[in-house]
Amino acid sequence: MKILDLLIIRTFTGIFLLFVIGAPLLFLIGDIVENLDQYFGRGLTTSELIMAYLFMLPEFVSWSFPIAALVAAVFTVHSMTQHREILAAKAGGISFHRLMVPLLLIGLVLTGIGLVLNEAVPLAKRQSGQILRNETFSSLLRSDFVFKGSDERTITAQRLTIVPPLLSQILMEVPHPITGELAEHIQARDAPYHENSGWIFRDGYLRIVREEGSNLTFYFDSLRTNGFVESPSSLLEVPEDEDEMTTAEIDRMAANISRSGGDPSFLIVKKEQRTAIAVATLVIILFGGPLATRSGRSGTTYGIGVALGSTILYLLLFRIAGAAGKVGALHPVFAAWVPNLIFLVCGLILLRRVRT
Repeated sequence: MKILDLLIIRTFTGIFLLFVIGAPLLFLIGDIVENLDQYFGRGLTTSELIMAYLFMLPEFVSWSFPIAALVAAVFTVHSMTQHREILAAKAGGISFHRLMVPLLLIGLVLTGIGLVLNEAVPLAKRQSGQILRNETFSSLLRSDFVFKGSDERTITAQRLTIVPPLLSQILMEVPHPITGELAEHIQARDAPYHENSGWIFRDGYLRIVREEGSNLTFYFDSLRTNGFVESPSSLLEVPEDEDEMTTAEIDRMAANISRSGGDPSFLIVKKEQRTAIAVATLVIILFGGPLATRSGRSGTTYGIGVALGSTILYLLLFRIAGAAGKVGALHPVFAAWVPNLIFLVCGLILLRRVRT
């Protein structure tokens, strides 16, 4: 049995690695063909494009994991079915469910790798975006807005610019942490943002509201207040590119949008889809393995057809459900996971019907 397990693992791993290496190249070529004119129109050099696409590779690899797993599972089981290896194993008292064990173990390992890779993708994507991004004026500022911070403080500003990071004509109200009543009132002409020191309020007044009614008012040239830790991009009405945000940044942005009365569904869908696409590697293996046993004496064309059809169906469900979650037609978490749920149920049904 150990020899058979090693054979399954070796066959699956070879096909999986071949596809994981090849698929990102297809994604890369497709992106280049679609956007090359825009990139050169921005004055980007060839070396800049090469560097940008190197940073894109982790994202392309993460996309290819479920597809590569499906292709590898289908062709591994289909080949064993076609060459009567599964039939011989059954004759020797080894059930098909037992043959699926090494594939499922590989799926668990690949899911773990995918989850780790998903944490690296936003950071690499951000580096790529810094090279390729075409900044527009509207994405770099926000005017006449109210923002509610994580500690319930309210910030009203006339203008926010990202380059350079600056708030203008600010009014901040800080509630008491226990009573919730107004505790501090800050008014400032502007506030530049520094990476190390955060927001520095300039030329304004600080009023401390005391319970006994004797308020204190101070004039300041510059002031740094604790608790106001939001970055300039987090104060924008919408994130610049959620693909470049880490999970922690998405959680923080979603909370900010929710506190400000907005709908963070699109961010929740994005966050959940990252996890779902990694777990899909395991689900797809569970689905593709028993499906490939139904080939009979069909040739390689059957394996290609099954893999291609299942991939298109999964991606279609992934897109449709994600769009429904972003507009509120489905709960964001359910929208992100429903393709996996559908394929999981189908995989369990197929696995149950396989003759063991």
